[in-house]
Amino acid sequence: MTSQQGTVEYIVEQAGAAGSVTARKMFGEYGLYCDGILVGLICDDQLFVKPTEAGRAFVGTVEEAPPYPGAKPSLLIEGDRWDDGAFLAALIRLTAANLPRPKPKKAAATSKSAETPTP
Repeated sequence: MTSQQGTVEYIVEQAGAAGSVTARKMFGEYGLYCDGILVGLICDDQLFVKPTEAGRAFVGTVEEAPPYPGAKPSLLIEGDRWDDGAFLAALIRLTAANLPRPKPKKAAATSKSAETPTP
């Protein structure tokens, strides 16, 4: 089962105060990003946030479950907590702040064969 577009849009909207919050389609589901950092996944209309010590302390007691078979457990944020935009934005902002920054992508290498010497 895949997530509904409306669910994804609602979560992104509710967490919007955290910064630049976006969702990208990944493997039939969605990755949730804050300021370019992958902070969670939306799978089967459920929100899974990457676990950090700060995130765990903020949410208190919460179920941890893998978003898909074979994945590491994440914080499973129940749907009734999505309605609290301030809570969701704070959790997403806190999670992003406690995850490593993505490595910059390397520039595309130019091919030497594309360069033709002039006679």
